[in-house]
Order: sequence, then C-alpha cells, then structure tokens
Amino acid sequence: MLQRFRSLILFCVSGGLALFVDIGVLALTRPWLGNYGGRAVSFLAAATFTWLFNRNITFRGPKEGSVLKEYLSYLSSMLVGGAINYGAYAASLQAFEAVRAQPAWGVAIGSLVGLAFNYLSARHIMKGAKA
Repeated sequence: MLQRFRSLILFCVSGGLALFVDIGVLALTRPWLGNYGGRAVSFLAAATFTWLFNRNITFRGPKEGSVLKEYLSYLSSMLVGGAINYGAYAASLQAFEAVRAQPAWGVAIGSLVGLAFNYLSARHIMKGAKA
C-alpha cells in the first residue's frame, strides 16, 4: 500500500513538472502552429518527459523488453489519456474566454482530467513497478 502511494505521489510530481514542459513548449510553438498544433507538439514533449521521469524514478527497477518498445507502448497508452487531456483543453478553449487569453489554463485543466487514466496505464506498462 505504501509503495502504491509513493508511486502515485511521484507520478503526480512527474505530471506537475511535465505541466511546465507542456506550457513552455506550447508558448514556444504557438506563434507558428497555433493553439491546437502547438498543443500537439507540447503534449508529445511532456509525455516524453514523463516517460523518462517515471521510468527512472517513479517505477524504477528491472524492466522487461527493449527501451524503444517500452517508450512506444507508454506513448501509445498516454495518447488515450492525451486524447482525454486534449479534449478537455479544446473544450475549455471553446468555453472560457480566460482560457483563450491564457491557454496555459487549458493545459492545466486537460492535465488534471487525464491524470488518473495515465497513472493506471503507466503503472501497468512499467514492469519494474512494485505497486
């Protein structure tokens, strides 16, 4: 039970740090790719960051299979959570003037919505997890 709680806390830390990666990459890419294209690129950057963090810190330990296969499996799983995340982001852009003015709020909303699915998926994929 304690190991599961530890992994959940570290997963949330990873997600919190990834939120800054996500917002930063969105800020950099938005002038060229717009709110939606920039968000796709920023999500990929944040998902890659969380994979590295979770692989090496949250779910550390012996792993099965190749690193590339694990990354692609993780990324595929995160894409489902990412679709949920992106949907909440897009919906908040449409619904709230404040989010259109500051898309970082939409990133935060989407990140919170996708958290539970992504945690459960990552815990399953990272075979080194003892949770």
